[in-house]
Amino acid sequence: MGEKYIIGLDYGTLSGRAVLVRLTDGVTVAGSVLEYAHGVMDTWFTPSPEIRQKLPNDWALQHPRDYIEVLEKTIPDVIDQANIDPRQVVGIGIDFTASTPLPVLKEGTPLCFLPRFAAEPNAYVKLWKHHGAAVYADRIQQTAEERAELWLDACGGKISSEWLIPKLYQVAAEAPDVYRTMDLFVEAGDWIVWQLTGRAVTSTCMAGYKCNLTEDGFPTPEFLTAVDPVLTDAHTKWLTEVLPIGAKAGGLTEEWADALHLWEGCPVAVDGIDGHAAVPAAGIHKAGQMLLILGTSSCHMLVEDRFRRFSGICGRAWEGMIPGFWGYESGQCCVGDHYAWLCDNLVPASYTKEAEARGMHIQTLLTEKAEKLEPGESGLVALDWWNGNRSVLMDDGLSGMIVGMTLGTRVEEIYRALIEATAYGTRKIVENFRENGLRVEEIIVTGGIAGKNPMLMQIYADILQTELKLAGGTSALGAAIYGAVAAEAYSTMTEAIAHMGSITDKVYRPDPAHAEMYDRLYREYLLLHDTFGRGENDVMKRLRQLKTKK
Repeated sequence: MGEKYIIGLDYGTLSGRAVLVRLTDGVTVAGSVLEYAHGVMDTWFTPSPEIRQKLPNDWALQHPRDYIEVLEKTIPDVIDQANIDPRQVVGIGIDFTASTPLPVLKEGTPLCFLPRFAAEPNAYVKLWKHHGAAVYADRIQQTAEERAELWLDACGGKISSEWLIPKLYQVAAEAPDVYRTMDLFVEAGDWIVWQLTGRAVTSTCMAGYKCNLTEDGFPTPEFLTAVDPVLTDAHTKWLTEVLPIGAKAGGLTEEWADALHLWEGCPVAVDGIDGHAAVPAAGIHKAGQMLLILGTSSCHMLVEDRFRRFSGICGRAWEGMIPGFWGYESGQCCVGDHYAWLCDNLVPASYTKEAEARGMHIQTLLTEKAEKLEPGESGLVALDWWNGNRSVLMDDGLSGMIVGMTLGTRVEEIYRALIEATAYGTRKIVENFRENGLRVEEIIVTGGIAGKNPMLMQIYADILQTELKLAGGTSALGAAIYGAVAAEAYSTMTEAIAHMGSITDKVYRPDPAHAEMYDRLYREYLLLHDTFGRGENDVMKRLRQLKTKK
């Protein structure tokens, strides 16, 4: 039969893609991307040409039909590109943005497919960045604190409106007919696995990080009733059969095998979250390794064999990233978005003209200019909270700050200060892990920014005072690794990672000459961090309230 391959499916915010990965070495031999036809419905609700409704602020919906079209288009496409026998594909793995749930009937039919609910926004997918459930998350938070729920510390003591239970609560409160009619409220990734295999299961990754499953179980019916009696039966509306990450959910059904040009029974793994799937893709396989994902926001994924309860994390889950380990997650809400904001709003016309004349992107020009600066030369320190603080303060009511501005301050100095601020935020997260008994012995970096901006990577290495290794894999590769383990093509996840995981030879090493200055600047960052982030001066929140009243 020749070479064997795995298909990795990666569902993002705007598109889904399939990659065909060679089993022996993890090399991607074909890829196919499909943008979602309905995109993200966050201003107007337009599921069909006949329906157009204005959505409330902070909503973000999607149409599940788009996810099916990704399957139908991309999988046959990669098989055709590679010109292989379908029998050479020995498994399928899936990752998905989360929490991205939808209401369905007991056989898996989305409620939005029913004519009765075609024009009801709450019958559609609530994308991960749907924040319309914020008030419901606050009520869950308040009740959990009052009852001292043990599971609360697994999410750093703070419930996010992005997660499944607050979104389910919103449906129950605002669309009771949808709530009564649905049999299940499922993650879109779980739903795709269900469609392909006919089996409705979830994973330790999805349930652990997005449905508050901990070592003590799911939140109890008693707790949910205490939150609101409308949630008395809510525990019956999410998937409770939980399989370890890398487990086989089932085999491809005959119907889907025909549709995808594959073979009936082809093993399909339980799904994982897109960011978490990047962990095995980066070759991470042992305790003390951390993956730093640098993009518009930032995620910090630590694999450990130690169990610890502490605040300031986004999630803790047993076998949430790779089998046999605890997976600890922290994050920063605004990283690449910082830099894009500056480019869009603060760049003078002369810089724009220079960039155009030299045929380069404005951020490339700013990087060139900022790279000539020495640490501390600008006299600036910034707080990286333009979109709130995810870790370690867990407070989305905070906002950004730059200290040290003068009439002589140049835009490249601000740009470098923002990069340094995000690196300081990462150092704070790493220190929080270590202060609570966890090991961070190796940091591997991935994401769009990591491979494009060597200056930024060097600043991170200098501020963290550690080597940073550049990963070569993606979330889609991680999904393929999960698929390989589910197919029993490798006996363990560690073995699969050793063959298929990808890390480059590029290493950024800290410059000892910068250590003292960055230590001094970091102390100033910490002073600002605690003064404005821990309640000593709530000016950021007072200003936000004034802005809201206008």
